[in-house]
Amino acid sequence: MRSVGQNGDMQHGRYEGPGQRLFAVRGAVQAEANESEAILAATGELMRELIERNGLEPEAMVSCLFTTTDDLDAEFPAVAARDLGLTMVPLMCCREIPVPGSMPRVIRVMLHFYAPAGHESVHVYVGEAQKLRVDLEAAQ
Repeated sequence: MRSVGQNGDMQHGRYEGPGQRLFAVRGAVQAEANESEAILAATGELMRELIERNGLEPEAMVSCLFTTTDDLDAEFPAVAARDLGLTMVPLMCCREIPVPGSMPRVIRVMLHFYAPAGHESVHVYVGEAQKLRVDLEAAQ
């Protein structure tokens, strides 16, 4: 990573804000159907939970990556994030690998943000998606 020195020259280094560091949280939710309203509702619920449980503000968010299973194509999950006010956060939507036998209609997210160094990230798996990560009891 590069940073700008006092004289304006680029320097190698890492972000060393006042006690801040970069974190990433994951989460998932299952949409009820391949319909725009269902995808937006499920994504909205997931994002509200991630934001609330991690005490996040849009200004601290760096980027957000959404994936959907192959059976969801009626809407972009990022639309729900924009509707929640994340207008300045870079968002991207991608496809999950279609693994045979995997849970259908799943929306996953990975959200990058800055927080105090001692922050304890809380991953969020909503509803049936809790079965995806039974090892993360705190995410339930």
